[in-house]
Formats: sequence, C-alpha cells, structure tokens
Amino acid sequence: QALLVESGGGSVQAGGSLRLSCIVFSDYYSSYCIGWFRQAPGKEREGVAAITGGGSTYYADSVKGRFTISQDNAKNTIYLQMNGLTPEETAMYYCAADRSAYRCASVITDRGSGMNYWGKGTLVTISS
Repeated sequence: QALLVESGGGSVQAGGSLRLSCIVFSDYYSSYCIGWFRQAPGKEREGVAAITGGGSTYYADSVKGRFTISQDNAKNTIYLQMNGLTPEETAMYYCAADRSAYRCASVITDRGSGMNYWGKGTLVTISS
C-alpha cells in the first residue's frame, strides 16, 4: 500500500512558476514509477511527467523544456517544477505511483491508466 499527498498548488499569472510536491508514504518508494498527471474540467486526464527510483525521467511533449520532475529519496518526495505556465494548464494536478517501474516509459501516453496509487490532487490555476 502507498499513500500519496500532493501540495504546492495555487494561483499564478501566465508565465509564472510553481513547484508541486508529492510525498509518498510507502516502504517500497524507491521501486515505484511515480508520475504527475493533470485534468482540467471537462477534459481527459493527461500525463505530464514521470520518474523512476533510478532517476529516469519522462515528459509529455507539451511540457518539455519548461517542467522538471525530480526526487529527494531521503524525503520520499517527488517534485514538479513548472515554469512558463499558461492559462490552458489550469487543472487539478495528481501524483500517482505504480509498483512496476518498467511501466514508466508508457504512463504518460497511457494517461496514467492502471496506476496503483493516486493522491487527491492539488489545484493549479493560471490567470491571463
């Protein structure tokens, strides 16, 4: 079992930055694939970024060069640094974990389908 708790959401103006955090309460944290996903009202969930315990990272094309996923293994915490935010990126951002790290290469295109554990999300609002 794992419990994921997100924080760091808020309201910023277009072009601004936010850093989201996801604490993973699990004894198996280092073996997981952990990803960030977002869902805007009336839209499908989409994958944003993912990272394995070994540090391999994966990004959606739309965020490459602007977002950075990182981890602090001592704190069981995953971060998502988001720069250059646009109003279209207003959404609830969720952290999710999968017990199979080998899936990490596909979780973004799969939109997080089948991932084992999910947090409750943190709201990001970008104003124009």
